[in-house]
Amino acid sequence: MHRLRRPFQLIRADLRAYLLVNAIVYGVLLLGMALGTLFPDLHAARVASFAGGEQGALVNAVIGNGWVFGVVIFLVNVFPTALLLITLPSLVVPFAGLVVFAIKTIDLGVTLAPVDATSRLTLIPHSLTLLIEFQAYALVMFGAYLLGRSWLRPATADAPTRRQGYVRGLTRLAWLWLPALALFVIGAGYEAVEIYFLVPLVLGS
Repeated sequence: MHRLRRPFQLIRADLRAYLLVNAIVYGVLLLGMALGTLFPDLHAARVASFAGGEQGALVNAVIGNGWVFGVVIFLVNVFPTALLLITLPSLVVPFAGLVVFAIKTIDLGVTLAPVDATSRLTLIPHSLTLLIEFQAYALVMFGAYLLGRSWLRPATADAPTRRQGYVRGLTRLAWLWLPALALFVIGAGYEAVEIYFLVPLVLGS
């Protein structure tokens, strides 16, 4: 039970910072979508780049198998994104992962911009995927924020030195990874259902 309560205790202890991180996460996504809608050529370029890149090739390779697709989505969300973009940079430079992820999210928002009827309809079921997965990212980012703050201001973590503040911040980040992983599993499962059942339904295909 302690493992279930600890992440929520961290959120309650710094609720204002947690809400601010959420505002940043979802805000930059919406900003990217707005830019993609305002500049359709930019959206088209980003979609073409994704389709012709490694991630697009990976999606095409696994799209025929729902279980494999869900596993791949989970792995992509956890390793290249939450771990490499948010966590690892924050271990080296305080708050670096927050900046890197914000830039990446604007780019993703441009790609997902509802520029036509098909993309607008697809976004109806996909909005829940974004809500779940980006909440997982928000938890990891909140942990990265706590790490950076504990590192630079160890007194906020009741630590006498920056080294001990770093260790305590790292522990808090690890606790917040637990609910994030659970949300990544849920999000990947729902996204598989969305792609194979809900999107064809809303598109009438």
